[in-house]
Amino acid sequence: MTDIRRTVLWVVFAFSLIMLWDKWQIHNGKSATFFPAAPVATAPAADQPAAAAVPAAAATADAGTMPGDAPAPASVGEEVVITTDVLRVTLNTEGGTVVRTELLKYKGDVDRSQPVVLLDDSPTHSYLAQTGLIGGSYPTHKTVMQLQPGERTLQDGQDSLTVRLESPAMDGVQLVKTLTFKRGAYDVAVQHQVMNTGGQSINPQLYLQLLRDNRPIDGGNAFYSTFTGPAFYSEASKYQKVEFKDLDKGKADFEKKADNGYVAMVQHYFASAWLLGQGIERENFARKVDNTFYTAGMITTLGQIAPGQSKTLDARFFAGPQLEKTLESLTPGLELVKDYGMFTILSKPLYWLLDKIHSVLGNWGWSIVGLVLLLKIAFYWLNAKAYASMAKMKALNPRIQELRERLKDKPQQMQQEMMRIYREEKVNPLGGCLPIMVQIPVFIALYWVLLSSVEIRQAPWMLWITDLSAKDPLFILPVLMTLSSLLQTALNPVPPDPMQAKMMWIMPLMFSFMFFMFPAGLVLYWLTNNILSIAQQWVINVRMGVPPQFNHPFKKQPAPEKK
Repeated sequence: MTDIRRTVLWVVFAFSLIMLWDKWQIHNGKSATFFPAAPVATAPAADQPAAAAVPAAAATADAGTMPGDAPAPASVGEEVVITTDVLRVTLNTEGGTVVRTELLKYKGDVDRSQPVVLLDDSPTHSYLAQTGLIGGSYPTHKTVMQLQPGERTLQDGQDSLTVRLESPAMDGVQLVKTLTFKRGAYDVAVQHQVMNTGGQSINPQLYLQLLRDNRPIDGGNAFYSTFTGPAFYSEASKYQKVEFKDLDKGKADFEKKADNGYVAMVQHYFASAWLLGQGIERENFARKVDNTFYTAGMITTLGQIAPGQSKTLDARFFAGPQLEKTLESLTPGLELVKDYGMFTILSKPLYWLLDKIHSVLGNWGWSIVGLVLLLKIAFYWLNAKAYASMAKMKALNPRIQELRERLKDKPQQMQQEMMRIYREEKVNPLGGCLPIMVQIPVFIALYWVLLSSVEIRQAPWMLWITDLSAKDPLFILPVLMTLSSLLQTALNPVPPDPMQAKMMWIMPLMFSFMFFMFPAGLVLYWLTNNILSIAQQWVINVRMGVPPQFNHPFKKQPAPEKK
C-alpha cells in the first residue's frame, strides 16, 4: 500500500514539474515544450494594411467565385462611427464592414481610461466582420457602398438606431444592408436585401464571415491559458472549437452543413458571432488565409430571384462580453462561448449559485468567499470522514513508527503487520484521500467559473485588491495561501516513509509558485477553502481526542521505545 501511494505521489510531482517547466518556457517568450500553443502573429507591414489583406471565404464549386486570395489595395471607403449606450461601432463603406467595436461599459486591460476594443483594424491587429454575395460578379465586402443620411448616435429616449448602405448595381444585382442598433444590446440586426435589377433570374449566395489574425489578446497570463479562435455550434454537433494550429495544417474538424447554430470568434471574456435564424440552410467554413489571418463564417443560398424582384435575409451580428443570460437570450448554444471545458455540467450551476450570492452581497470577492463556504457546508460530512480517518492515522502513527523500526529489515512482514493494525483499528489508509478526490471535480469546475466569468474582470474586493481577475499586486493572498497550505500539511499525520513525508511538504510549495501569478479571485477561492478545511480538521481532531499537533518531516523523530 505504501509503495502504491509513493508511486502516485511521484507521478503527481513529476507532472507538476512538467507543467511548471512548460509555463516557465512560455513566460520567458519561448515555445512551450510539452503543450505548444498557436504561433504568435507578427504585425502586418506598414505598407500593407491588415484590412487590405482580407482573403475570400471558402465557397463551394458551384457557388461562383469570390474576391481573390491575393492582397487587395488599401481600403477606399469612408468610415462612419455609430454610438449607442453600450457600443461604439465603426463601419467602413467599403462593403459595410465592421472594422472596430468598442465596448463602452468595459475598460481596457492596458489603459483603463479607454473602453475595451474587440474588433479592430490597425497596423498591429486585424479583426473584422464582413458580408457579401457570391455566385457572380456581385457586391462583396470590397464593394464601396453609399451611406444613406440619418442619425449616427442613439439619443436619450431613443430605443433604436438604423443605418442603411446601398451598393451600386453589379451584374444586375444591388445589395442593400440595413443595420439596426438597439439600446442596451450588443447584437446588431443586419438585414440584407438583394435586388435583381437585370433582365435574367439570379441565384446568389450570401456569406457572413469573421476575419482575425492570431495575435494574443492584451492582458493575458503566461501561467494559465484560455481559448482564442473560431467556434461553431449546431444542434447535431453542439459546440466545436477550432484551433488556429489545426487551420494551419488544414485539419480543422467541425460541422460543415447545418440549418441552425452560429459561427463565432472567441477570446477570453469576449466574443463575436454571426447568427442566422433556425431552419436556414448554411455551409460553415474556416481556413487560414495569407500568412497570419484566419477566416470563419457561413454561406447561405438565397434562391432564385426573378428580374425586378428582391429577397431579404435577416442576420444578427454580436460583439460583446460573455454574459450568460445575454448569450442565452440571443440564440441556443451561444452561452457556450463562455467555455468551461469538460466541467460545464458542474460549472453552470456553480455560476448560477455565485450569481445569486452576488445579488445579495453585491461584491464578487465576498461572493466567492460565500460560495466556498456553502460548498464546504455541502461537503461537510464527506470531509468529516476524511479528517476523522486522518486523525486515526495520526493516533496510530507511534505504533507504525515502532513497527517500521523493528521490522525495517523484513519489509514483507512489516507490510503484513501494518495491514493487520489497520484492520484491527478499522482504519483505511486511503480514507483521507478518497472523500477529497470526490470533491476535486467540483472545485476544478469552480476554478473555471472564476477564470471565465467576465463579471469577475476588474471587479474590486477590498483594500488593495481592486481587480479580482489580475494577480495580487502585493502578493499578500498568495503568501497567505502558501502558509495555509503548509499549515494544512503540518496538521496531517506524517507518512511513515521519510521521502514521502518530504514530498508532502514540497508539493504545496511547488503549486504555490504558480499561484503568485494567478488572478486574485482564484487565489482568494483557494485560500478560503484552505482556511475552512483547517478549521474543520482542527475541530474534528479535538473531538476525537487527538490534540492538534504540528508535524514536519525535517525534525528527527524520537526513537521508539524498545519492548
